[in-house]
Amino acid sequence: MQRDTAIFNLIEEERIRQTEGLELIASENYVSPQVMEAQGSVLTNKYAEGYPSKRYYGGCEVVDKVEELARSRASELFNADYVNVQPHSGSQANAAIYLACLKPGDKIMGFDLSHGGHLTHGSPVNFSGKTYQTSFYGVERESGLLNYTHIREKALLEEPRLIICGASAYSRDIDYEQFRSIADEVGALLLADISHPSGLIAKGILNDPLPFCDMVTTTTHKTLRGPRGGMILMGQDFDNPLGLKTLKGDIRPMSSLLDGAVFPGIQGGPLEHVIAAKAVAFGEALTDDYLHYMVQVQANAQRLAKGLMNKGYEIVSGGTDNHMMLIDLRNKGINGKEAEFALGSIHITANKNMVPFDDKSPFVTSGIRLGTPAVTTRGLKEKDMDIIADLIDEALMHRANERQLAELKKQVVAMMADRPLFV
Repeated sequence: MQRDTAIFNLIEEERIRQTEGLELIASENYVSPQVMEAQGSVLTNKYAEGYPSKRYYGGCEVVDKVEELARSRASELFNADYVNVQPHSGSQANAAIYLACLKPGDKIMGFDLSHGGHLTHGSPVNFSGKTYQTSFYGVERESGLLNYTHIREKALLEEPRLIICGASAYSRDIDYEQFRSIADEVGALLLADISHPSGLIAKGILNDPLPFCDMVTTTTHKTLRGPRGGMILMGQDFDNPLGLKTLKGDIRPMSSLLDGAVFPGIQGGPLEHVIAAKAVAFGEALTDDYLHYMVQVQANAQRLAKGLMNKGYEIVSGGTDNHMMLIDLRNKGINGKEAEFALGSIHITANKNMVPFDDKSPFVTSGIRLGTPAVTTRGLKEKDMDIIADLIDEALMHRANERQLAELKKQVVAMMADRPLFV
């Protein structure tokens, strides 16, 4: 078979881009060689609709073992009673939760997207906002922090069926116990979407939602450093809230509804090659080396945030507890789109991002979001964060100076020249 040089040349271009640059997108990371090996394996050839021992296809003896291993490792990693590793993404994991727990038109309350939430937490442009009645809580203007008293007041006013906690651009730890108290008071189910900080949570560095939330969803990339995909967890199974019963007349447990919501509810056959790669990543995350990695991710984020604040940049909430930070650039006279382009021109990859109470469109934004999982995987430490803060400031302050930007690009490439993609 003739090699497809067009696509493989592009893959090589991307490898070079990733190798030479500083990756500061908070939701991105570099997987290990064995994660990539599993994802590119012969398991991609196998159709396996259903679940282990309950498939609609023959020949699933091996992939059953693969999926069971992924589930058992995830269960150990998060101390979860229930695990579903089949969702293709975090968004589909959330969709399965909604399908299992809600009826169209039910009320949900989520974290406002412009304040740090996610599209699937009720945004009007997303299926979650189109299918359900939505309301939102956000951060305080002065502090940039969640105010749980205000969240409680909002919940009492709206009386949602489901409350979603978790964020895609919030740099502080979340008090899941307070969310549980609020949900109980209004009679709501509680979902934690921990797609971003899941690795930090798994290793006990941040608060654990599983003892307090009915259901938990996460992606398997980002801080978990696995393949792109999703997962659903429960600390403990419970009777389903819709009162649905089995053919024998027993109340179906929530685990049964969640499994059915994933397949056949929103997906067909699972991606067993990706599930194998998830299993590898979960195995890596169970090690002490991964714990040390997570500690370093947090330390790097805090050092980078401090370095930028020392240069006059406004970090929303005044710092970070996790792996990311959201920078409000309005005091610097630059918008997020301009900042993303300027940083990209020197091989620093970041993403423009809405900030709380933003006065610009989502296509422009007033901020950028930065994260440290990927650069920490490359082996960078706190002292390197000081250099990165200098590079970011120089690029933004001299964004119209092509000669200066070219010199900064050389510095970035030189900095990363001896940093392997995976340490």
